[in-house]
Amino acid sequence: MRVLARLAGVALLGLVTALPARAESLADTMVAAYRHSALIEQNRAVLRAADEDVAAAVAALRPVVEWVAQYGATRDEGSTTRRSTSLSIDASLTLYDFGRSQLAIDGAKETVLATRQALVAIEQQVLLDAALAYFNVREAIQQVALQQNSVEVLTRERQAAQDRFDVGEITVTDVALADAQLAETRASLAAANGDLEVQREAYLAATGKLPGTLSAPPPLPKLPANLNEARAIAQRSHPSVLQAQRQAAAAEIGVAAAAAERNPTLSGTASVGVSRQPQTVLNGNYGSTNSASVGLRLDQTIYSGGRLSASHRKAMAERDQARSSLLNTSRQVSQSVGETWANIAVARAQITAIAQQISAAQQAYDGVREEALLGARTTLDVLDAEQSLLQARADRITAESNLQLAHYQLLAAMGLLTVENLKLGIPTYDPSQYYNAVRNAPATSKQGESLDRVLRAIGRN
Repeated sequence: MRVLARLAGVALLGLVTALPARAESLADTMVAAYRHSALIEQNRAVLRAADEDVAAAVAALRPVVEWVAQYGATRDEGSTTRRSTSLSIDASLTLYDFGRSQLAIDGAKETVLATRQALVAIEQQVLLDAALAYFNVREAIQQVALQQNSVEVLTRERQAAQDRFDVGEITVTDVALADAQLAETRASLAAANGDLEVQREAYLAATGKLPGTLSAPPPLPKLPANLNEARAIAQRSHPSVLQAQRQAAAAEIGVAAAAAERNPTLSGTASVGVSRQPQTVLNGNYGSTNSASVGLRLDQTIYSGGRLSASHRKAMAERDQARSSLLNTSRQVSQSVGETWANIAVARAQITAIAQQISAAQQAYDGVREEALLGARTTLDVLDAEQSLLQARADRITAESNLQLAHYQLLAAMGLLTVENLKLGIPTYDPSQYYNAVRNAPATSKQGESLDRVLRAIGRN
């Protein structure tokens, strides 16, 4: 039984070893890019900083409590030095500021929502870069295989030319032409191998690992029925448009906040303390005095040298800027959708035309090669026909890669190239978790404590 068990284990190990490695799909590439991206992590930190702005705005409506310790020494001419000490706890609270603090909170919230959309835009760019790296590596591999095959074909052609020269059917010029074409194709193969290495490095930068065996791309994603529908989806879904809308809303709130700076502020104060000072100038004895006070303060700026007016005008200019930015972003997104839609149509037309070109070039090459064997064509004719066929096949590889990439570029232009929309099946970052933990301005939070530990670990706190 032990021998049988040992043999079964060896057989199982051999079976596992013999199994081919799993090919990496486009979805695998995108998942790796999403998990590896330092750019996404950077912008998540930017979003957390924006979340803290909401907490800071909320904290402005809460009391401020502080302790104050004072020490003083006084000496009049002809008398001894008098020293005094005091310790107090002071508290102040803004009771009513005619909406300024609430406007600050609302503006900070709009900024958070805008920053969330910026994070979605970064996610789209990371996934699009991953798709580009994936298709470029596949295209480079196919170009290398095509050039290798061409080198093999031309090597046989060159040998055939040499054989025909040996029997006196062709001249040394024909052999030289075959040598030149073979050398050119070997140079193209070297260039293709170099481009493959470049694309592998781009893949490494996008995903954090070098590409293994890449599987065939999935079926092309379904597109809207027409260009107008694609543009309508982009205006509703593209993160850049949504970000610009939130920024315009924040700018509107900024105008109201700047106008509210002219309003008065009602605040309350409270203080308790103890002081120690000499009872008389002559005996130098000290006594302690306890004190407590409360008060109300109403203040309003009457004149600030034009600062408030300048702030108001600046806020209105920034509002106009945000409105124009929204319009410009909307137009750019619409243009991007139109361009990618056209690229898809062009790539499809190219593939159809190139397929016909390849068929004709193959037929021409076969015919010229047969005619050359009969002496009706020269070696140069054969090499030209072979080069035309090679170029057509290379163009088809590029056109097919462009068609696949253009579909994902269109998804990005419509704002749909996200982990959630692509259904990649991995957990995604929830921006509301950190926001919900800090929006009420707690003195500390679990997320904040974890972030502090990370910052201390990397020496940035």
